Amino acid sequence: MLWLLRRPTGFIPLGISLTLLLFIFEDFMRFGRQSDEGTAAHLFQIFMPLQAIVIALFAISWLPRNRIPALQVLTLQCGAALTVLAVVYFLGL
Repeated sequence: MLWLLRRPTGFIPLGISLTLLLFIFEDFMRFGRQSDEGTAAHLFQIFMPLQAIVIALFAISWLPRNRIPALQVLTLQCGAALTVLAVVYFLGL
């Protein structure tokens, strides 16, 4: 599984999720809840669809070759994406 995480389609979605979490928390701590969308909201709107595309590319390219390790990495990627979505939902952003 670790060798799949070293591939760009393996680690990019995790990096996007981590980056978005950092931007969201930083923006929330700095400004609180905003009525207008801030920079973090715009970055979220840009990078979440990009993350979905990269996850789909990973699934298309690696699931037919190595099913079990690819499913493990997909679980991590989808869990990271769902974590970002949950943070946005619970913070009311």
